[in-house]
Order: sequence, then C-alpha cells, then structure tokens
Amino acid sequence: MHSTCRLARVIVVRPVVHELPDGARVRLRFIAPSDRALLADGLARLSPQSRRQPFLVPKSSLSDAELSYLTEVDGRDRVAIVAVLEDEPSQLAAVARFVRDPQRPDKAEAAITVADTLQGMGLGRTIGVALADIAKATGIRRFTASLLGTNLAAHRLFRAISRRAQTQYAGGLAALVVELETREHPIVPAALAA
Repeated sequence: MHSTCRLARVIVVRPVVHELPDGARVRLRFIAPSDRALLADGLARLSPQSRRQPFLVPKSSLSDAELSYLTEVDGRDRVAIVAVLEDEPSQLAAVARFVRDPQRPDKAEAAITVADTLQGMGLGRTIGVALADIAKATGIRRFTASLLGTNLAAHRLFRAISRRAQTQYAGGLAALVVELETREHPIVPAALAA
C-alpha cells in the first residue's frame, strides 16, 4: 500500500488534537470537499492584511472554482490540512497546503494561514511541521513559497519549519526555498516518514 494512503488512514482514524498556550484545543485533519463553507468563512473572518498575504493581492472572497481547487485535493500532489477549534468545529483555526511541482516532483509550493485571533500561539508551526512531515513521506524534499517581503511572520514560520531556508527578494516579494528536515511529529509516525 502506498504510504500516502496509510498516512491518510492514520489521520482519519486518529486526528491530532493540539493544545494552544491559552488552553484552546484544535483538531488537525485533512481538508475535504465538504469544507468549502469552512474555508470561505475562514477567509471572511481574516483581517484585510491576513487575507492579502496568502494571495499576494487583496482578496475578499473565493470563487466557486477556487473553493473547489482548494478543497478537492488528491492527498499526494495536492495536500491540505485544516485545524478547527475542538469546541467549535465549524470555525477554521488554520490551513496549510502544498502543491507538488510537476517539473520537479521533489519540490512543492507551500502556504500556511492562521486565523488572526490564534496567531503567535505556535499553531502555524505545528500545522506547518505536520505538512512538512506529510510532504517528506510523499518524496518532497523542499518547499517553496512566494511571500510579501513585509510578511515577517511567514518568514519566521518557514524558518521554524526548517533551519535550512534561503530567501531572494525582488519587487516587494520574497521567494523562499526551505529544505525539509526529518523529524518526528504527532501527525506522522516516524515509520511512515521513512
């Protein structure tokens, strides 16, 4: 059986619950096509600055085509994890995703967004490391990310995922390349990451 299938089964059978410093608990799981409303509502709850950062342009809502693309993933080349509040599972806490580069299958574009009210609590690092572990289990060795040059929190977040990161700046944007490190994390048992 392919490791991605085993990995998906691990998360579906045993979603990971993570406790934040303020005591709030979030549940990490794979995104599903039924999460369209969750994702749309999550975007609407973000501040204008936080809505701009993942898309690099102001964004107030997602089209039906964008919602389909973002929620209908294949679990190998396009992967997304959501974190929802355990007490309010209809409220999105964070989302992390990667899309494998078809020309370089060991590389994937990654993005992570955390709800404004939960930023600075370690949730971005937790979901980012989980995404990196899944990527490593599917043969991806590096993440790339296009960031606003002023998005210092995202720069710190990707550097928390891996100490081996390089950034090039041009025209107000930053092109980040992060070499993924092997580490254990509750979502991905070491046996699956190998």
